[in-house]
Amino acid sequence: MKKPAPIVDAHQHFWRIARGDYGWLRPETGPLYRDFEPDDLRTMLDACGVQATVLVQAAPTVDETRFLLSLADEHPWIAGVVGWVDFDRPLAAVTQLAEWCAHRRFVGVRPMVQDIPDVAWLRRPAHGPVWDAIAELGLMFDALVKPPYLESLAGLLEERPELPCVIDHAAKPRIANGKDGAFWVWANWMQHLARESCAWCKVSGLITEAGPGWSVESLRPFVDVLIQAFGPHRLIWGSDWPVLNLAGDYARWFEAAQSLLSGLSSEDRAGIFGGNAVRAYQLDGVKT
Repeated sequence: MKKPAPIVDAHQHFWRIARGDYGWLRPETGPLYRDFEPDDLRTMLDACGVQATVLVQAAPTVDETRFLLSLADEHPWIAGVVGWVDFDRPLAAVTQLAEWCAHRRFVGVRPMVQDIPDVAWLRRPAHGPVWDAIAELGLMFDALVKPPYLESLAGLLEERPELPCVIDHAAKPRIANGKDGAFWVWANWMQHLARESCAWCKVSGLITEAGPGWSVESLRPFVDVLIQAFGPHRLIWGSDWPVLNLAGDYARWFEAAQSLLSGLSSEDRAGIFGGNAVRAYQLDGVKT
């Protein structure tokens, strides 16, 4: 009998507020304003049959990345860590990447582009050595962007077709607004990126963009765009826990994602829910 494919949550976070890394976390962030640690997530992973995760940075500091790597050392089910370096100090960033890569679970880099006012930041020439190092080291670039940044991202990937890239949270479309004019602009750019680059895309973060009143049907047009554009072999499921707590809970999002992808073959669904993440991030510790 064929062994079931592993389920991988390719996008989750941990944080400790007292560390001081998380300037965006304030009391007004409500349910997010507390510590979230591995033991908080483990029960939910077990309930949904998730065997491994990719732990993604949530603060623009190298100290937070060290903290995340230490958690990966303690918990073997954290199969990969996506960290941060300071692109605006390129020589230091390249040196830092070499240090991070000594840890076998360091798999990618995520500058927090969505928080940078300059939508052309991705194209700054001074960042060239950092992009070169990411590609040469075989790391993934997690693109945390919103729709206004997609043109710049497309330009970067056109200039650097060798740069591995995954688009986080499907570039955060304005799901709460439905299929308005912004929907079509977003859809056209996602189709362009899928066609003109080798980028992957995460099916994650969608319920947060939809808001607390979301339903499977409100998400469906957006997920259909992703399936049509990227195909099942370049889509990767993630929870975006604990941020998803702003609009739902882990089990409800997991079930919704299964429903949204139910029209695909069992093999394609297995890829989106695990196999694609293993390939994209080169998760050596996850058995497929």
